[in-house]
Amino acid sequence: MDSVNISGDPPVTAEITLVVNGTEHRLAVDTRASLLDVLRERLGLTGSKKGCDHGQCGACTIIVGGRRANGCLALAVAHDGAEIVTVEGLADGGELSPLQAAFVERDAFQCGYCTPGQLCAATALLDEAERGWPSVVTADVAAEPELDEDEIRERLSGNICRCGAYVNIVAAVQDAAARQGVAGRDEADARQGVAG
Repeated sequence: MDSVNISGDPPVTAEITLVVNGTEHRLAVDTRASLLDVLRERLGLTGSKKGCDHGQCGACTIIVGGRRANGCLALAVAHDGAEIVTVEGLADGGELSPLQAAFVERDAFQCGYCTPGQLCAATALLDEAERGWPSVVTADVAAEPELDEDEIRERLSGNICRCGAYVNIVAAVQDAAARQGVAGRDEADARQGVAG
């Protein structure tokens, strides 16, 4: 990140600390650097992908402070002290998370470019549902959210899969929700005899 601004002056840097996947990192970063660029270029965590670089595709989705965020839109200096989880931090000691296992079982990826962002977004989605947070399509905001197809599709609407693996992505999230005891599965999926 040895960039130079338009005036020819060296970049302004700031010292920050990021806790990424449980490991603390103290870094001097360009004040214009995004979290995505710091994760990929400074920390070597290339799982999060740079897609559109405008916050529209979701390929760069990470979890910051327990909530999903577009890494390309988040300035690193604004997240000093933040706890961040990337796709590399979802597995536990080499064991896939229930969601990662469901993605494999359901073949919920094709080219795989969007998969890290999908996994981080879906991990946060499951946590949101477990906390009882409604979405735009939640029929009764006072009740526990039911993770049916409509709920999952709405909650993942910021993550684009150019290969069109949406059907399997939704099914994988439903399977993981059932394994984790998070509210509901789609009845049509249950009728197909999918193990939960």
